Amino acid sequence: MAHGKDKKKQARSHYVLNRQTLPAVATLLKVPLATLRRWKAEARQNSDDWDTARAGSLVAGEAYTELIAAALEEFAVQFRAVMDAIKGDKALSAVDKTKLLAGLADAFNKTVAAAGRAAPKISELGVAYDVLQRLSAFAGRTRPDLAPALLELLEPFGDEIAEAYDGR
Repeated sequence: MAHGKDKKKQARSHYVLNRQTLPAVATLLKVPLATLRRWKAEARQNSDDWDTARAGSLVAGEAYTELIAAALEEFAVQFRAVMDAIKGDKALSAVDKTKLLAGLADAFNKTVAAAGRAAPKISELGVAYDVLQRLSAFAGRTRPDLAPALLELLEPFGDEIAEAYDGR
C-alpha cells in the first residue's frame, strides 16, 4: 500500500516531536513497521536524521520545558519538606534555623532563576497566570458585582494563555 508525503510527515512528527517509538507510530498511523524503518533510513540518506532531530527537539522544544518544569516541581516538594523539618526541629537554635533558612532561600532563588533562564516560557506563563489571579482578586475586592462574569471569562482565557506561553 502506497503512503503519501503527509503520512511520512506525520510519522516523523510523532517520532521526533512526540518522542513515540517506531512501533507505537506504526500502530497509530496503521503503517507497517518495516515501512517506517525504510522511511527513516531514506530520510537519513537525504540528510534528515530523525534521531538527531529527536535529540535536538528535547533540548530546544517542549520536552525540555517539561523537564525543567518537572525539576522545579520536585525542588518545590523537597523545599517544603526541608522547611517543615527546620520548623519542627526543636533542637535547633534560632540562629541555626535562620542560617538554614537563609541557605534554603538562596537555593530557591538560584533554582528558580536558573529555570527561568533555561526555559523562559515557564517564567512567562507564571507571570501571565499571576496577572490573571491578581485581576480576579482585584475585581472581587473592587467590583464584586462583575467578579462572576470576569471569572466566567477568565477560565477559558486561561487555556488560551497556556497555549500562547506553553505551547499546549
